[in-house]
Parts: sequence; structure tokens; C-alpha cells
Amino acid sequence: MKILIACECSGRVRDAFRKLGHDAWSCDLKESETPSKYHIQDDVRNYLHKCPTDGKGWDMMIAHPPCTYLCRNRVVKSKKDNPFINALNVYEGKQFFELLLNAPIAKICIENAVPALAIGLPKYTQIIQPYQHGHDHSKKTCLWLKGLPNLKPTKIVEVTYVTTKNGHKYTRGWYETPRNSTDRSRTFTGIAIAMADQWGGKI
Repeated sequence: MKILIACECSGRVRDAFRKLGHDAWSCDLKESETPSKYHIQDDVRNYLHKCPTDGKGWDMMIAHPPCTYLCRNRVVKSKKDNPFINALNVYEGKQFFELLLNAPIAKICIENAVPALAIGLPKYTQIIQPYQHGHDHSKKTCLWLKGLPNLKPTKIVEVTYVTTKNGHKYTRGWYETPRNSTDRSRTFTGIAIAMADQWGGKI
């Protein structure tokens, strides 16, 4: 299958599908963290209708649009930091999300954090967790699916916790992940492999 991994610079989902023989391409404004000739550094909107291999459409898209102005936690925090949060950014974030969800591709998965209700995104299909796919980490992740079955757990692990000196309790994986958006937004390898195995399979 020809598969577009939209808004991905880590290459994790792309590489998981390519290892199974699929023609998978990642596309992001950033360069690929793992150098690859199968990464397009550009605005993904320019490639929703054409695969570089043959210039024709895609069979599947897995997209990770920015959640900065969509995520429930981020919107709440932004409002506290700035009561005059830019409504235009929220509108543009929602428009981009819906553009991806309604792209002319038969099989689509949009991955994002739990959205703020006030933004009015379509209802997500399911919520998955890293600990369902082999990671000692808790992070609610929503999937909006079109033409694809729900992602099934592959390896459920028990989550461990860390209690800080000031009494705050965090899951170990969350606590040990660097406090920056790049590290916290990467798709977990176990989830990437599950997507490739369940939605692609080996050719």
C-alpha cells in the first residue's frame, strides 16, 4: 500500500510500515530525525492527492496534526497564561485537522491528544494508551478512524509510578520523558508497530 504519514518527523510510523514492505512516506515541515529518502520536508497539504512514487493517490494516511490549540490540557493552560488566547490559531488548527480527516483517502487515522470540548472536533473513535503496547507510560491518545478497524492492544504492561519530593505522583514514563513538546509528541514504537502490523501487514 501507498501510505502517507502526515506531520511526522520521527520516522517511527513510516519505518514500521516500510519494514513490512509498504510504500510509506512521512511528510513534515521539519527534516526527518532519521535521515530517509522517503521523507518529504514540506507542507503536507501539497501532497494529500499524490504519492511521489507514481503521482497518484494514497491508500492510507496516518496523521499527527499539531495539538497546541486543540488539546484539552494545552488550551486550559494557554488560557491561564494568556486570557486573550488567539482564536485565529484555534480556528486554523481545527480547519487543518478537518482537512486531514476529510482528505480523499480511503483509510485514515488521525492521532491527537484529548481535545477541548469547546473546539467542537468530531467524536474520536477510540482512546489508546502506550501501556497497551509495551511501554511503561500512561498517555491518553485519541484516534479518529475512517476505513480502519480499532487498534487492538498488543502487550499490556503494568504502569509504575514516581512520587516527587513535593508529593506529586507521575507515571514513570511521563516523569522520565524530557519536558519539551518534541520528545513528548513522538509516536511510541509499540504503537507504530501495532499500526503497521494490524493495518498493513507484511507484504
